[in-house]
Amino acid sequence: RGSHRSRMFALLLPPALSLLAGSAPSPAAPRAGRGARMAGGDVPSIIVGGGRIGSALKELGVEGDVVLRRGDAFPAAPASGPIYVTTRNDDLAGVVAATPPERRQDLVFLQNGMLGEFLEEQGLPDATQVLLYLAVAKLGEPPIDGITDTNPDGLTTAKGRWAEAFRARLAGGGLTCHVKQGDEYTKAMLEKHVWICAFMVTGALHGGVTVGEVESAHASQLRALVDELCAAGEAALGVRLEPGAFERLAAYGRSVAHFPTAVKEFEWRNGWFHKISQRALAEGRPDPLSLHTAALQELGVVKEGARV
Repeated sequence: RGSHRSRMFALLLPPALSLLAGSAPSPAAPRAGRGARMAGGDVPSIIVGGGRIGSALKELGVEGDVVLRRGDAFPAAPASGPIYVTTRNDDLAGVVAATPPERRQDLVFLQNGMLGEFLEEQGLPDATQVLLYLAVAKLGEPPIDGITDTNPDGLTTAKGRWAEAFRARLAGGGLTCHVKQGDEYTKAMLEKHVWICAFMVTGALHGGVTVGEVESAHASQLRALVDELCAAGEAALGVRLEPGAFERLAAYGRSVAHFPTAVKEFEWRNGWFHKISQRALAEGRPDPLSLHTAALQELGVVKEGARV
């Protein structure tokens, strides 16, 4: 049975792909030694994907880490510990299916977008998740931390079983990570989701300008969309964001000013908000996201009256 599972993983494991997450002005500090990171709570881990983020996690890691690339069999060791998933969202179902059932609670998801519905469907509602505000410019280069002028203590946030281990791994490289649970994590998740959806749509409306241009040249349009998305997201998730959400999101935009903009991975990103619009209209209520819907229609991402 074990060899069958290994062959299955080798067939289903997606290509190693980097994860676009975020960046900030200051690079990581020099890493501490492996022994220090172990003492701080890091443990040998499996890393699915050998792209920029996967390779960075391996470099930050401890003795015994294993990186799984396309065609690799699921390893016998480490037999416990985190399984960091650094692939594209559309590859996640294959990764879950290829992971032995007894190890699926160890999966750690680092993707952008709203994963809640997917994780529920996979029987993993309490899986460890990470809101990753790191960027690696090139394979092998040190990661850049998500620090802004409004969040000098960093933005990367984790929740779940392996959150402390992930924080310890980043801390060994001089990188920041918060551990939050419940509504506090949900609020952080909503803010990051609003950031990527609002900035990408606004930039796309202006021909794919950079994130910095969105923040500097189209701030009023961006603010209106951020306010709308925040309000709808709060209602859907039953949370209330702290005051100053727009200022925090704008600050992060300034820290990654060179990033391009485009509407991608619709199902996981803007599609989550569009479903809120569609549910409201189906129930005879006004669209709570009229600006967002109009923008998607202008971009040709959805058609008037279309369902997702």
